Amino acid sequence: MDNETPPVLAEKFYGRRKGKKLRPSRVRLIDELLPQYQLKAQPIERGNYKDIWLEVGFGAGEHLAAQALQHPDILMVGCEPFINGVAKMCDHIAENNLTNVRVYADDARQLLDALPDGCLGRAFVLFADPWPKNRHADRRFIGQPNLDRLARLLRPGAELRIASDHPILKKWTLAQMRAHPAFKWKLETCHQWLHRPADWPATRYEQKALHGRPHFYTFIRV
Repeated sequence: MDNETPPVLAEKFYGRRKGKKLRPSRVRLIDELLPQYQLKAQPIERGNYKDIWLEVGFGAGEHLAAQALQHPDILMVGCEPFINGVAKMCDHIAENNLTNVRVYADDARQLLDALPDGCLGRAFVLFADPWPKNRHADRRFIGQPNLDRLARLLRPGAELRIASDHPILKKWTLAQMRAHPAFKWKLETCHQWLHRPADWPATRYEQKALHGRPHFYTFIRV
């Protein structure tokens, strides 16, 4: 009898990887600039930076770039499989001469699984795809498997910041976060979640607010 352990099947990725054709200038950035900042699925060297913060699904990169500008002593790591968003992030890097940004242009779960315990001081999941149909609920990023991953990586006291404007995802997020023992909702004032904190830069998705009023949640790793 074959007693070998069966291989672990990779989790299926759902979502776009490519959109409209990139302009030649952005193709050049992808070819020339991205290799200098691109990560593989392996542990990250913090170097002289005092901490590492992670954004899952940075979209067009406005928030990631703004955080990098505000915190030059923090290494900002962004995950985004959508190549058009990666190209826009390269624009931000070039225009602002950002040196404290690293980009993982693939499924964030692969990078999360490769990072060591307690390596992150903060994480962001902003305006993720809501997958609004019930049968697609397991595709939502905020769920117990990924919260287990983030709980392993975030140090005690670290923040997990989440934002959404979609009514289904807002309700789902609170239910998932409250059910996870590793996180506590940081709620200092009534209706605080209706207001974006001053140190929380706006994103293009927030400005669109397609589905309703954005909610902003901060959870603490206990």
